[in-house]
Amino acid sequence: MSNRRRWAVVVVYAAAMAWVESAVVYYLRTMVNRIQPYQTYPLPIIGGLGQAEMVRELATMIMLLTVGILAGRNWRSRLGYSAIAFGVWDILYYVFLRVMCGWPSSISDWDILFLIPLPWWGPVWAPVSIASLMVLWGTLVSTWRMKPAAKGVEWKVWALNFLGVGIALYVFMADTIKVADQGVNALRNVLPTTFNWPLFVVAILLMAAPIIEVLLRLKRQALERKTPLNYKELESIS
Repeated sequence: MSNRRRWAVVVVYAAAMAWVESAVVYYLRTMVNRIQPYQTYPLPIIGGLGQAEMVRELATMIMLLTVGILAGRNWRSRLGYSAIAFGVWDILYYVFLRVMCGWPSSISDWDILFLIPLPWWGPVWAPVSIASLMVLWGTLVSTWRMKPAAKGVEWKVWALNFLGVGIALYVFMADTIKVADQGVNALRNVLPTTFNWPLFVVAILLMAAPIIEVLLRLKRQALERKTPLNYKELESIS
């Protein structure tokens, strides 16, 4: 199977998972009257469903990683396909929710993004921007054959990336971190009023470091061969 077909299969899988995810969330939010998550007492107690939901979120991450492992041929392409799956799944999750129930009404709507280890809050555009970076990086490393990075360069760009990830996680959980020592009820009642977008932009720029490094590497390859980049260079990664 060519790389483009592998890419398409992973995208179809992620789209199907996104529909399932959207449907499950739609069912749960309908049950607890929280189609719009940003309202008083956003995380009501719903018996054992809370714990089941946290495990389901973890299971979803495992499934997205697994499809990348199955699609890729080496560690880089496996991570690339996993990133594509995650990014497509996350973006289409909001698209399908809008189709099902009319929410989100805009990309600035607040959402509870994740529950592990603490609830994450952020406007819809924030996770979508990260998901877009994941799709772009995953597509580059899973479809283009590249020479190895210069010695010491790759770990540096990934250090920047992980720093960006850490900053983004802090921004998402900043409000819940402040009340984490006050117990579960305090966490359930958190409703952020502002989003630290300047710090988040810094996080996005840091997370984009691997993409920039890959693009520069591809550009150098093209200059060395004195030919422009084109899709004829797409070939199976050995």
